[in-house]
Amino acid sequence: MAERLAVDGDELAHFMKLLKKSGSSLNGLRKALSDASVTGLGTDDLDAACQSFQEDWKYGTEQIGEQTEDLAKIIGQSKDSYHEVDKALEEALKKARSGKGGSGGTA
Repeated sequence: MAERLAVDGDELAHFMKLLKKSGSSLNGLRKALSDASVTGLGTDDLDAACQSFQEDWKYGTEQIGEQTEDLAKIIGQSKDSYHEVDKALEEALKKARSGKGGSGGTA
């Protein structure tokens, strides 16, 4: 049995930072895409296809951005929860070893 539940808080924080950076990158991409003109690229069919793609891409990146932000929040909450569980487990193991919270022996 593990002596301690270990969650690497630094790795979770790094992951959250990467998620937030990804969200910022998507916002920049959406802005650049919305500023781009799709008229006059070629035939009317090509212009219409590019316009449709631009609208779909905008919607898709908005959804990905929102989900990325939500995931970053959830990771932050999970990090805090893991820390609380880690401390509680550590205290329970200390009590068990000292004989105050369990048999204190081995099976």
